[in-house]
Order: sequence, then C-alpha cells, then structure tokens
Amino acid sequence: MSELAGTRALITGATSGLGLAMARALVAAGARVAVTSRDAERAGRAAADLGATAMGLAVDARDEDAVAAGVATVADRLGGIDVLVNNAGIGMRTVNPRFLSEPQPFWAVSPDGFRAVLDTKVTGCFLMARAVVPLMLEQGGGRIVMISMSEATMVRRGFVPYGPSGAAVDALARVMAADLAGSPITVNVLLPGGATDTGMVPDDTPAAVRERLLDPAIMGPPIVWLASPAAADVHDERIIAAEFEQWRAAR
Repeated sequence: MSELAGTRALITGATSGLGLAMARALVAAGARVAVTSRDAERAGRAAADLGATAMGLAVDARDEDAVAAGVATVADRLGGIDVLVNNAGIGMRTVNPRFLSEPQPFWAVSPDGFRAVLDTKVTGCFLMARAVVPLMLEQGGGRIVMISMSEATMVRRGFVPYGPSGAAVDALARVMAADLAGSPITVNVLLPGGATDTGMVPDDTPAAVRERLLDPAIMGPPIVWLASPAAADVHDERIIAAEFEQWRAAR
C-alpha cells in the first residue's frame, strides 16, 4: 500500500499503545515514520519491529533542548516532517495504580505526580509543535494531530491529573488551530472514543471491563486519512476514532 508514499511522520510516545498502533498504520500506508520514547532502547526496538521505513530515537517531550535536538535529527534524516502526531503521555497508573477500583481525590495526588502527567502531555505537545511548525512553514505545509480523550474522562471522579491534561490538550489544539488559520498547516484532534486496551489500564481491571476496551488499532484508519491528501482541507476538527466512518460520511 502506498497511499502515503513520500510522507514523513513523527509520532511521540510511539513504542506502545495508541502511538505504536498509529505508527504501524502509517508505515503500512507507505509513510516513513520516526517514533520517539524517553528510552532509546525502546524506541529502537519499536522501529525495528515496524520495519525499514521507521526510525526510533529518544526524546523527552518535557525538555525543550531534547525536543529541539530530536526534531532536528528527524528532519535531517527524513528530509523534513509532514505530519506531527502529539501522542506522548503518561496515565493515571503513575499516580494511582488502582485508579478504577479505588479512585483517589485530587488532594491525595502528589504535586510531583501532577506535574509529571501535565508536563508530559501538555507541555510536551506545546514544545513539539513549537519546534515543528517553523519547519512546516518553511517547507510549505504540514499536519499536526493532537491525541486527546473523551470529555467524560476529562471530568471523571478520581482522574486528576489525567483528565485535566486531556482538557488542556483540547484547548491548546484549538488555540494552535486559530493561530495557524489561513496557513498551510492544519491542526486537528483525534481520540479513540472510549477506554483502550493499553498499558494504561490497571492490572486489576475486571475481565468484563477488559472485554469492552477498544483495540488501539482503531486509531489506524483516521490517522492515515488525516495524513493523506484527502484531508488537506480538514482543520480544527475533533475526530472520534470509534465514529470515524460515520463522521467522514457526514462531511
């Protein structure tokens, strides 16, 4: 399949879960893909699994210098960046391993835990886009896709700081879209549309709940479409992967 032949994509946090699923879909569609992780070894393993058209590198999305260096490396090795998928994030397990069965109130969350989640998801999105947009403007265009979550998750009991991080990403995406209106760069939000079967789900999740989890592969069709010529005029949209075909048919 060569729908995206020549397309150069950068996906943050792409060694597992949604990020890896999107990387697989883009590679299968013919794109060259750079996958990042804070861990160089994990990034390298993911790239090797994806094949010859993928590269892996360590980038801490929270660190301005690391982001600048990583973006420069990807742009140099791929010859540019056409698509940025801002996916890196850490979930509720980092602040409460049993967050589904034993939700804890916001005042029980440690400040360090709060900062870690917000910095990775929100500051990371800002820093990556801030580094990539000038390159996209110089090359004449590009696509930015911000990976978010359902609105119900943003305000769910016991979901500080994960929920607020998603709300902030949505707001940041809207501001970015407004700032880039009329430019050759598009900004859109993509979310699964429900809980997904990833490492962010607690180990004690009941089997009945696990059966209802979405397969991360659900993100494949919409991310490929958003990177394709068919989505050239799609800007400032919030797309739910679980409803993607219906949404596209209604456009």
